[in-house]
Amino acid sequence: MQRIDGHVHLEHGPLSVAYVEQFVAAAQKAGLDCLQILDHTHRFREFCPAYQSVIDADPLQAQWLSGKGKFKDSLTEYLELVRQMKQHVWPLEVRLGLEVCYTPESELFLREICRGLPLDFLVGSVHSIDGLLYDMPFSQPLLWQKYAHQVIVDRYLDCVLQSVQSGLFDQIGHPDTVKMAAWDVTMDPARIREIAEEAQLRGIVLECNTGCHWRYAHSDLGLSDTWLEILAEAGNRVITASDAHDPEDVNRDLERARARLVQFNVRCA
Repeated sequence: MQRIDGHVHLEHGPLSVAYVEQFVAAAQKAGLDCLQILDHTHRFREFCPAYQSVIDADPLQAQWLSGKGKFKDSLTEYLELVRQMKQHVWPLEVRLGLEVCYTPESELFLREICRGLPLDFLVGSVHSIDGLLYDMPFSQPLLWQKYAHQVIVDRYLDCVLQSVQSGLFDQIGHPDTVKMAAWDVTMDPARIREIAEEAQLRGIVLECNTGCHWRYAHSDLGLSDTWLEILAEAGNRVITASDAHDPEDVNRDLERARARLVQFNVRCA
């Protein structure tokens, strides 16, 4: 099995080769074969229109998106960093991409702006549901205290399926991470299977992302048992990902996550 960390962020530092080198050094120290580096699209000014539904939904969300680090850089600067990175010879495989915040209402915009980007991969992740963020402190009064949790989770899975069907992405980020705010809800296996089969048909990789475990103290070490069982049956390829936002968290909990993939006989990317 190739040892990969498929999802680490530059979010807390500059868009510089020197900062990237810190992540590569951490990956090399951890014995990784491949490192996938990305950043949220909300770092880049060009992607601001993709967040209009989130901005419009509530002033608290608009304030969060106007805060430190949001839309502070240009996509052109990031693409220049990617170009510089491609000129380096690294001690392991290093791929550069983006984590795209997917919403059905922004799909046409995303299709246009992402077309032809000189990147190694695009990750599509669902971070909001009908304009409402689900993983922020203010998400409780805005979302979880207003609507039945099962309805929220079902709608989340609808959005994940649509992200797969969009054909925009090579990889789907943390496809079950809404569970960190909905411990009392069971995801419908039939809905998971629909996502799995659609991803398998399109050759899209799904993440087993440990960030929900170590960042939010969820008991699952990445994908749940139910997800892993269904993905194994459907033959999906799964990539291990730490969701590290700092070099010291590269490969965090991924050894145990890889062991679980082997245990469940899941195909590894």
